[in-house]
Amino acid sequence: MSGAAELRLPTEAEMYQALCERHGAQMQRKFSEGAVAVCGLGGLGSNIAVSLARAGVGRLLLLDFDRVDLSNLNRQQYFPDQLGMPKAEALSDTLHRIAPYCRIESQTVRLSEENIPVLLRDYPVICEAFDRADQKAMLVNTVLTALPEAVLIAGSGMAGLGSPNKIRTRKTSEHFYLCGDGESDSAKGLGLISARVAVCAAHQATVALQVLAGRIDI
Repeated sequence: MSGAAELRLPTEAEMYQALCERHGAQMQRKFSEGAVAVCGLGGLGSNIAVSLARAGVGRLLLLDFDRVDLSNLNRQQYFPDQLGMPKAEALSDTLHRIAPYCRIESQTVRLSEENIPVLLRDYPVICEAFDRADQKAMLVNTVLTALPEAVLIAGSGMAGLGSPNKIRTRKTSEHFYLCGDGESDSAKGLGLISARVAVCAAHQATVALQVLAGRIDI
């Protein structure tokens, strides 16, 4: 042989069967029929989206107005050759490599009280992953008011090098979950470190999968 054998992309059926073997056929069917919106594609959102894509969630909506910057690479799921790209476009490309048969819709857009009810209305599970407190509050308040049947999973407090065991998930109301330590603030200390941000993102992704599976365990 003159070179390495050409790699073959697994078929959709092959990838689905591999996921069924890991998760069980019944649970995987629920994941594959599920739809989740990720609002904000930074350290939280990009890690949430990767976890959901790897779990075989069937439909993902990616929303962010920003572009990939060098300062993002310490904790966000982007690569140096994606610098300058819109985050929604760059993450969509990455997720298609991870889960080529996932239906991904991505938009470079700044979310507001006016467009949130329209953009998110077809997504029963919504993950909030913004950086700024005022934007977090705006999204939470708008979703809880305009989309009361949607399940909202938000993040609050994951900065620094504190114990990851302090990051936890709380159910604050029937359709609202909050993940984080509820205290740490990147503006007051060490800042955002990849490992601890990823822990909070994993909490949010886990709740999203629990909701899809109908097995809430908080």
